[in-house]
Amino acid sequence: MGTGEVTALLDAHAAGDPEALDALLPLVYNELQRMARHRLRGERNDHTLQTTALVHEAYLELVHVDQVSWEDRRHFFAMASRIMRNVLVDYAVKRNAQKRGGDRDRVPLQERDAIATVDLSSVLSIHQALERLATVDERSVRVVECRFFGGLTIQETADVLGVSPATVGRDWKMARAWLNRELTNGAENGSEG
Repeated sequence: MGTGEVTALLDAHAAGDPEALDALLPLVYNELQRMARHRLRGERNDHTLQTTALVHEAYLELVHVDQVSWEDRRHFFAMASRIMRNVLVDYAVKRNAQKRGGDRDRVPLQERDAIATVDLSSVLSIHQALERLATVDERSVRVVECRFFGGLTIQETADVLGVSPATVGRDWKMARAWLNRELTNGAENGSEG
């Protein structure tokens, strides 16, 4: 996939060309599929959100973002990671609302979570902790979105965010430690009630 071609189509879409979206989808679909497969791998068999549904939901959100001036392909996929996070959070909220006593387990974020997935019920806990982290370190939140929700490697995350792999590694390590503390404190506080 040509970086310039994706950027040109994003620019054309932003300029009002409705045909740009038709040309964009085949260029980004496989990468979005890979991201969604990574995110949903290992989920319970009884969940109803499938890879294709996650891709379609994310793509629909991406193409309806009017306020974004797309910089390039990297910017698009960084936004895709963020939107997949939002789709998964919305899905988890709806699923928990359908359950009585929607208690959810709090699962610490580990290095392996960039490779393996966790139950969707933990998505809400992680989302809430990320909201708190955003007030302290916005870039670390972007790293978590790319690594945890987008399934990107350290190098891919560095490329997407325009920083060095060493910076991503430091941010990822700091964010994991911060989130683990938040998730552990939340689980302890939740069990006292």
